[in-house]
Amino acid sequence: MRVATNRLASETSPYLRQHAHNPVDWYPWGDEALERARRENKPILLSIGYSACHWCHVMERESFEDEAIAAQMNRSFVNIKVDREERPDLDAIYMNAVQMLTGSGGWPLTVFLTPDGKPFYGGTYFPPADRYGRPGFPRVLEGIAQAYRDSPSEVARATQQLMEGFARISTFTANAGALRPETVARAADALLQHCDPVNGGIGGAPKFPNAPVFSLFLRRYHSTGRRELLEAVSLVLSKMAQGGIYDQLGGGFHRYSVDATWLVPHFEKMLYDNAQLAVLYLDGFAATGDPAFRRVASETLDYMAREMRHSQGGFYSTEDADSEGEEGKFYLWKKDELEGLLEPADAELACRYFDVDELGNFAEPGVSERRSILTAKLSIDQTAALFRQAPDEVAGKLARVRAILLAAREKRIKPERDEKVLTSWNALAIRAFVKGATMLEEPRYLEVARAAAAFIAANLSAPQGHLLRTWHDGLAKYPAYLDDYAFLAAALLDLFEATGEAAYLARARECCDVPVAEFADREAGGFFFTGSAHERLVDRPKIAFDGSIPSGNAVAAETMMRLGYLTGDETYTELARATLGLFGEVLERQPFGAAYMLGVLDDSLNGPLEVVVVGARDDAATRALVRVAQQTYAPGKSVLVTTPGEPAAHLPEAARGKAQLAGRPTAYVCKSFACSEPVTEPAALRALLAG
Repeated sequence: MRVATNRLASETSPYLRQHAHNPVDWYPWGDEALERARRENKPILLSIGYSACHWCHVMERESFEDEAIAAQMNRSFVNIKVDREERPDLDAIYMNAVQMLTGSGGWPLTVFLTPDGKPFYGGTYFPPADRYGRPGFPRVLEGIAQAYRDSPSEVARATQQLMEGFARISTFTANAGALRPETVARAADALLQHCDPVNGGIGGAPKFPNAPVFSLFLRRYHSTGRRELLEAVSLVLSKMAQGGIYDQLGGGFHRYSVDATWLVPHFEKMLYDNAQLAVLYLDGFAATGDPAFRRVASETLDYMAREMRHSQGGFYSTEDADSEGEEGKFYLWKKDELEGLLEPADAELACRYFDVDELGNFAEPGVSERRSILTAKLSIDQTAALFRQAPDEVAGKLARVRAILLAAREKRIKPERDEKVLTSWNALAIRAFVKGATMLEEPRYLEVARAAAAFIAANLSAPQGHLLRTWHDGLAKYPAYLDDYAFLAAALLDLFEATGEAAYLARARECCDVPVAEFADREAGGFFFTGSAHERLVDRPKIAFDGSIPSGNAVAAETMMRLGYLTGDETYTELARATLGLFGEVLERQPFGAAYMLGVLDDSLNGPLEVVVVGARDDAATRALVRVAQQTYAPGKSVLVTTPGEPAAHLPEAARGKAQLAGRPTAYVCKSFACSEPVTEPAALRALLAG
């Protein structure tokens, strides 16, 4: 085993430290590497990935641990390794470059740069020899080194074309005329045409959850009553929950499915996926009443709280796809394993319910033994009918089986966990737990959300309202990005509504004021991904499109709009409208990548929806009204509780001056700055929200 280390050994990123023993002379991104490239006039080989990335591990084993390939890299290049989760700015820039060069992207991202950081060639995974229709990495290295040495004019031409491409994709044509209901309606209809009517989801393999798209369908169903929109959501939520993409024992979702049926996932688990999907399942439960959606949401939140939390409250980033050098090994089962752990009758029931047999449904390339990914394609009722037992009896047996199998699985070697804490991803988790607390009436979820917010305040806050991006092992670093500020502000507003504590509202305002001052483009509209004091890079992008998380501009617009309504400060509202206007053409022409922003546009067009409940928070009648307000599906709503006689300076105009009716806890529904007649009965409030 190689003992020597390179410069990555002293980094905080678990992903970078995974490469600390490579024979490659790796540098982290920084002045030392860039200065050496300039001094020696060497091209830069930039490799970007993340700790849970399966193909990143494959390329490391095949190429970066190979002495001959490493020597070739060291001889011809200055080699820089970047964790995309720590440096999403670099990832966004150079992913755009590779997509312009090849038409696609992904990780590992492999990009060749001039010493001043300008890209001229790139790709993703390269095998160690020619295969899969891809050139071998040594051949790529030789060709790039030769081109840089012998054909500088060709390299210059390539960099110039890519720099012009950066300018094009970061330039948007404002179109306020697109900000109308028809834009949202047409986008939802266009997306609906691409839904899989059998397996659910968008398109075929590989298949991603696409939470913002299905959230858009739910809100359009609420507006129009069109059943096909709700059916598309119900189908995808059911199929994902039944498939291998969902962890049938421990809860939580894997990254995506490599097939169209949600059977075989890429097994990494990401905090951001689980946070977004917990919210989608909670909304699905609110809209349909399906208890299966409630169960999956609760199990997903419980997984995050159990497996992804630091002892001080922050959330870790990812769990790896691989364990013991094999993808998915931790999650796979053989039939004889179940038979050895369970009583014969329970084993038969479990194998049928989880679709486990001798043939298996999954084989890792290079591993001859087939094993099974647990699925749940049969319902409890179907399983009960098959075994001629009562559904309650079957449910009880399966609960016992799950507990036994989960306990056995816990004894296996677990996938590695990336224990860095990222501000924006933690904010997504906070939002999920606040929604879980209010919709499922689980106080422990609210405490989880509070603890995560407190962790960020204690460990990722900087002077003058600034934030830092990442924390690991007691060290926080990197100035925060637009996503960090916007997502955290949104999470703090959620906490304010759930608790009524003005400190959360004040902190949310601080989180918005930094982007207003340092990220906003006052001339064209919208927000840059990096602040004005950020390290100067070859591009300063504005990101309009959703990726694995919603676009920062979409969440910034949403949060500024909410803050404007809550505080009465039109500065925030105008910035939100300017952002939507800048991306109006994107919303009309490219709805596939802008579903979250389309939802924000929908909220903007409908105006604020505020439910004000006047009553003591600990009063049972107040809680009954709040329960209806929080648990009834109504997109874009705010729920505010005010106690008669309390100071109201921290409350929005709509919540001030509201009185109780006949001395009883009372609710008002205020829409577009006009309030309903007061109601005191939960059923009456439900009717107002449904209408």
